[in-house]
This record gives sequence, structure tokens and C-alpha cells, in this order.
Amino acid sequence: MTDVKIIEWAKKCGWDNPATNMAPLYEFAKLVAQHEREACAKIVELNADACRSDGVAQMILYSNAAAIRARGEE
Repeated sequence: MTDVKIIEWAKKCGWDNPATNMAPLYEFAKLVAQHEREACAKIVELNADACRSDGVAQMILYSNAAAIRARGEE
């Protein structure tokens, strides 16, 4: 997530001057993204749990969940 995107989103939400004191907005954006990634990863893991144990689909889905979580470390 880039600074430009966060400023663009802030303007879309009606924030008149997002260039002033951006630190809280950046922290909020990171927190929202973190929680959204975790929610997505949990859904993928639920699908993996429904697959045949040790099957290819299950391994792929668990790998996808890990990749979703890793996006926060980029």
C-alpha cells in the first residue's frame, strides 16, 4: 500500500486535507489491511480444512493462506 493510495482513499472519503498529520491515517490503514488479510486467510484455511487431508488442493490452499498473511511483511 503506497502513500499515494492512502491519500487518494482519504480524499475519496471526504478528508479535505489528508497531507496534514498523516501518521494516524497510515497506522489506521495498516491496521485495517492487517485485519482484512487475516479474515481472508481464515476463509482460505476453512476451505483447506474441508479438503481431503494431505491432498494437493489442501496444500495449495494452506499455501495461499500463508501467502495472504505474508503480504503484510512486504
